[in-house]
Amino acid sequence: MLKDKCCIITGAGRGIGRETALLFAREGGRVVVSDLDEAPALEVVEQIKAGGGRAVACVGDVTADGFAEKIVATAVESFGPSIDVIVNNAGYTWDGVIHKMTDQQWEAMLKIHLTAPFRIIRAAAPYIRDAAKQDKEAGRRGTRKIINISSIAGLDGNAGQANYSSAKAAVVGLTKTLAKEWGSFNVCVNTVAFGFIETRLTQAKEKGEAIKAEDKDVSIGIPESARQMFKAMIPLRRAGTPEEAAGAILLMASPLADYISGEVLRVTGGL
Repeated sequence: MLKDKCCIITGAGRGIGRETALLFAREGGRVVVSDLDEAPALEVVEQIKAGGGRAVACVGDVTADGFAEKIVATAVESFGPSIDVIVNNAGYTWDGVIHKMTDQQWEAMLKIHLTAPFRIIRAAAPYIRDAAKQDKEAGRRGTRKIINISSIAGLDGNAGQANYSSAKAAVVGLTKTLAKEWGSFNVCVNTVAFGFIETRLTQAKEKGEAIKAEDKDVSIGIPESARQMFKAMIPLRRAGTPEEAAGAILLMASPLADYISGEVLRVTGGL
């Protein structure tokens, strides 16, 4: 369904992003695998190549100045001249109740979940808008896709995540606005909002893992008691898998969704 499409996926070294990159490659996409850490990014690239697919890594911090231009240049130089699919997936959580939340915590979530996607989309504009104009002049109708990843925390709110919820809510506003601005270029822009998906960020907090962010070690995970409570609330009575999450993203990237734009797809197991 993505034969020869040039696809950018951020946060593609692990979890949902990794499975999305592998799935896109199996569907014929040429994938730019972006991740903060080099080792997992290269591992995904090698796995794609081993399966006969095409992929290239772009390692770095999506919030860094100049990264948006770097990843777009990597995509165009490797698989261009146009960009067909962008999946803004990179992110993490840095929780805290609002009266104890620092400015750094607040701003970090806005940078990774909102500003980084905005910058990547802006940097890719010439390779999406101009390509669309060329398609129109040639009598072709090429449909391009931008998929921004949100969360039910951004739609419904979540205690202890004022920063994350606000950033993920803003992603929906970005999506709906861009769908209106770029609709005439035949660009479909949608949001996929996930519920409880089994990833490194939702593993048991008791494992004691942390990630390096904003020059700090930020603990990741959810207390096991809370994990079990969340699962009990889900009508399907289980968390989703990264593979299932990737399937929802593929749906929005595929020709099956060529007339869907400006929408939010909830992937929550019925929650």
